[in-house]
Amino acid sequence: MSKARILVVDDEPAVLKVLVTRLQLAGYQVYSATNGEEAIESFHRDSPDLIVLDVMLPKMDGFAVCRRIRAESVVPIIFLTALEAISERVAGLDLGADDYLSKPFSPKELEARIATILRRMGPSISVTETKEVPSGKGVMKFGSLVVDTNRRQVSRAGDRISLTYTEFSLLELLFDEPGKVVPRAEILEQLWGYPPRRAADLRVVDVYVARLRGKLEPDPRNPELILTVRGIGYASQRVGETATSLAS
Repeated sequence: MSKARILVVDDEPAVLKVLVTRLQLAGYQVYSATNGEEAIESFHRDSPDLIVLDVMLPKMDGFAVCRRIRAESVVPIIFLTALEAISERVAGLDLGADDYLSKPFSPKELEARIATILRRMGPSISVTETKEVPSGKGVMKFGSLVVDTNRRQVSRAGDRISLTYTEFSLLELLFDEPGKVVPRAEILEQLWGYPPRRAADLRVVDVYVARLRGKLEPDPRNPELILTVRGIGYASQRVGETATSLAS
């Protein structure tokens, strides 16, 4: 089995050296960059399987790098941020990052988060565009929306909807048992691999639900597929039901 390729982007030499060394010892093939422009170049040249991206970078900050990469790829991205404001961290998730760690952080915790995301990705996935509507086991249809869990693809009326690995995993979790309420803490543990240590941790789940609604729901402000159960978590709508008992 080939080694997973990881790109680490940080302008602090000491931090970069520690992360590169530890990840190499953990068995990964590691590339590094010290600014945003180098990060984009390495992304195109080295085709990493996952990117560890500092927010505060020279030449192009991490948010701009993430925006550029998300325009053409769903490669998982973990932000490293020294920013204290929750709004700044949420901004990174809004751009499509899969997770974030606040500086200072434990390299061991970063390694655990990387392992969780790579495990969730599973084997390589074909990203070939297709207009064909799939059928068979692992396929769910909600009106014109088709979710193919075998190929991890989503389409509406034959047009592909691009989801990141985390977005699709969230969709799969919520639709595994339609109508079942899944607590936010359980979603965080199952998809991100760690329990909430503070209320702010659960914002990761809320941001991703909002992102998913924005891509799947005809009217994200009045969701029909992914419903909010106030004070608990989220549930997917059963086909043919209305949201009479759940608060959206």
